[in-house]
Amino acid sequence: MARSETISALGDVMQLAFVPDDFDAAIKHWTETMGVGPFYLIENIHLDGMKYKGEPTDAVFTLALAYWGDIQIELIKPENDAPSIYSGEYAATEGLHHVCMLVDDIAEARRVCARQGAEVVIEGKFGTSEVIYVDPGKGTGHLVEILQQATDGPDLFGIIKAASVDWDGGEPVRRFG
Repeated sequence: MARSETISALGDVMQLAFVPDDFDAAIKHWTETMGVGPFYLIENIHLDGMKYKGEPTDAVFTLALAYWGDIQIELIKPENDAPSIYSGEYAATEGLHHVCMLVDDIAEARRVCARQGAEVVIEGKFGTSEVIYVDPGKGTGHLVEILQQATDGPDLFGIIKAASVDWDGGEPVRRFG
């Protein structure tokens, strides 16, 4: 099979995501031990039109995002027990939960994933950004987030990455606004 027909051909991995048992301790570890930061909190997210395995879900979660060089580190805290990839069969704590890649065409990403037999387990929108999480067949720790970022608003990832350049360890947790 040609690489152009595989999920990896959609783009490069730009993020490592974790769902730690202790969210605050994980932020402390990443900032103080690893020197990664600052982390930006995006709290109580519910994706518009969010579906888990094709069914609507009321899952809510909080994210902390930072950069380690060119790699984004995402820490996730589920805020409720609604069906999602952060509970049940896809729950993974203290290890890698998923990776993320950015794409220009989410519809093409869906087609490639379908051809590969990758199951869409979460889908939804955050503003005008659209995201899917797919299971290419190995379950927890192997999920792939595929994100088509909005181009009509602020470049949140760019803002977070710029803050990491020459970060001096001060104000390790920040909020937008």
